[in-house]
Amino acid sequence: MLYKKVAKIEESISTIGMGCWNFGGQWDNAVGDNTIKIVHAAIDGGINLFDVAPVYGFGKSEEILGKALKDGKRSKVLVASKCGLVWNDQQEISNNLTKRSILNEIDKSLQRLQTDYIDIYQLHWPDCKTAIEETVSALEEIKKAGKIRYIGLSNFAQKDVDEFMSMIEISAQQSLYNMLERNTNSYHNIPLGYKTEDEVLPMVKKHQQAFLPYSPLFQGLLTGVFKRCSNFSEKDIRNANPKLTGNLFEKYYEGALAIGDFADKIGRPLNEVAFNWLRQKEEVTSIIAGVSSINQLEKNINSTTWNLTKEELREIENIIEPFKTI
Repeated sequence: MLYKKVAKIEESISTIGMGCWNFGGQWDNAVGDNTIKIVHAAIDGGINLFDVAPVYGFGKSEEILGKALKDGKRSKVLVASKCGLVWNDQQEISNNLTKRSILNEIDKSLQRLQTDYIDIYQLHWPDCKTAIEETVSALEEIKKAGKIRYIGLSNFAQKDVDEFMSMIEISAQQSLYNMLERNTNSYHNIPLGYKTEDEVLPMVKKHQQAFLPYSPLFQGLLTGVFKRCSNFSEKDIRNANPKLTGNLFEKYYEGALAIGDFADKIGRPLNEVAFNWLRQKEEVTSIIAGVSSINQLEKNINSTTWNLTKEELREIENIIEPFKTI
C-alpha cells in the first residue's frame, strides 16, 4: 500500500480507502455476510481509511463497520463518518446541520460504530437554512469533548469552505471526482455548488488539506462491466442517478468504452487505470472506493503497484477532455 501525508492530519493515509455505502444493502452488490472479512482483509492489505455515513443504509453501514473494527482493529484505522442528512420514520431524508441535530447525530454514530471518537467528522451536504456559526458551535463542542478529531466538508461550495475556515480548522474535503465527472454540475440530480478540478483541488493544495474523492469509478461505470441498458435491479439506489439510466448515460457510456479501449491497449484493468489517474494527482489523498468482494479489494490494492507514464496520462487527457466541463 502507498500512503500520503497532509499537514492538516497527523497520520499518513492509505491512497486507497474503503467506502462503506454498500454495506447498508442499498446496492445490488451489497456485501452481506462477507463484510467483516472484507474489512479485515482491507486492513491486512494496508488500507487505513474507512468512509461511512449514518444515512448509508439508515444506520446499518455504521453498525456493520463498528462490528468489523472490534477486537483491537479500531486503533489501526481512521474512521471518517458524516452528519447533516437525517431521516424520519418513512425514511425521508432532509438536510439538518443545526446544533441540536449534530449533537444528537454524533452520539448515535458513536454508538453504532462502537467507538469513543470519529477521526474525520464530515458535514455531508450543506444546509442553507442553518447559519454556519451554529454548525461551527456544535463542531467545536464535540471536538472539545473528544468525540471527533478532525473536521471535513463534503460537497460544499468553496465560498462556504472559506467561511468555515475563518471560524474553525478544516482538515479535509470530499467531492465527487472521477475521469468522467471532473467539474460536473450534479450528483443524483442534486446540484453541486463546486467544480472539483477547477476549484476544490487548488484549494486543498493551498491549505494542505486531505482530499477524498468519492465515486472514483462512477458508481461502477468505470469497471468495464456495464452494458448499454439494464445494469441494476429496481431496488438499487443507482437508479436515482440519471447519468446512469437517463438520456446522459449514452454519452458517459461511450466515454467509458474509450477509456476501456485505452486500458486494453496498455494491458491494465479499467478500474486500476481510473484509480491511478486519481492517485497520481498530487492533491488526491485517499480514494473512497467501495468493494463487494475480496477479489475486488485485491484488484483495488493492486492499482498501487504500478503507475501510468507521462505519455499515458497525456493520452488519457485527450480521451477525457470532452468531460472536463459536463
